[in-house]
Amino acid sequence: MKQGTQGSAGTGIPREDPARARVPEQQRAVSSQELEEERCGPRGAARGEHTHSETPVPRPRTVVQRASVRGQILDALRTALVSGELRPGEVYSAPVLGERFGVSATPVREAMQQLAMEGAVEVVPNRGFRVVERGARELAELAEVRALIEVPVLLRLARTVPPERWAELRPLAEATVRAAASGCRATYAEADRLFHRALLALAGNEQLVAIAEDLHRRAQWPLVGGPASAGRADLLADARQHTALLDALSAGEPDTVRALVRRHVAGAA
Repeated sequence: MKQGTQGSAGTGIPREDPARARVPEQQRAVSSQELEEERCGPRGAARGEHTHSETPVPRPRTVVQRASVRGQILDALRTALVSGELRPGEVYSAPVLGERFGVSATPVREAMQQLAMEGAVEVVPNRGFRVVERGARELAELAEVRALIEVPVLLRLARTVPPERWAELRPLAEATVRAAASGCRATYAEADRLFHRALLALAGNEQLVAIAEDLHRRAQWPLVGGPASAGRADLLADARQHTALLDALSAGEPDTVRALVRRHVAGAA
């Protein structure tokens, strides 16, 4: 679907039987390797229903746990959006997606309603949900808004946060580089989001963090007609800006911070 282990990343069902899989009676832990395979590994094709234009969604490889099914489905759909697996302009129905995850249509519909509130999809009566088509202009507008929010906040933090606090964020910045090296856009998107969240959290404003995170997610959705995912080189270039930004913040260099943030949000991978 926006991306290292990816926190509460997308999960699904193992590709073990052509028949519809069920949610298991017993929960089991999902390993980071399984999550990585789910995001970026080989996927088997699945046949769609309900609409002739619907793009088949591959059968997920891991088991949806009974606990917090809606949250797991939401994470899986977000991953599919970021990776381009759910294509802009295509319509997807909750029953068909539910079958792929081995759950009823209800948690899928609830997750899709959340994505509709976030602007990722729109409701198509009696058919399902259409992935919103997004152009370069919207991406530029998102970058402008992100810069308006993040630049002044980080400039203030550069004056007030001691260097040792910036050093505490270096492992997160390095994690984005490792995620970028994997070449998986979904894995990188999650590592990138975690870094930016920790960075802005130093301002101590939860509303700011929530708004910035929403804008960040929107900026990660693929453009209509664009490539399904950025290349490894693009992801690495984007990730290395994180470490450069930490260096500038630690050194208290406001001009460098301003330039790096604007360049980073404008070229968000």
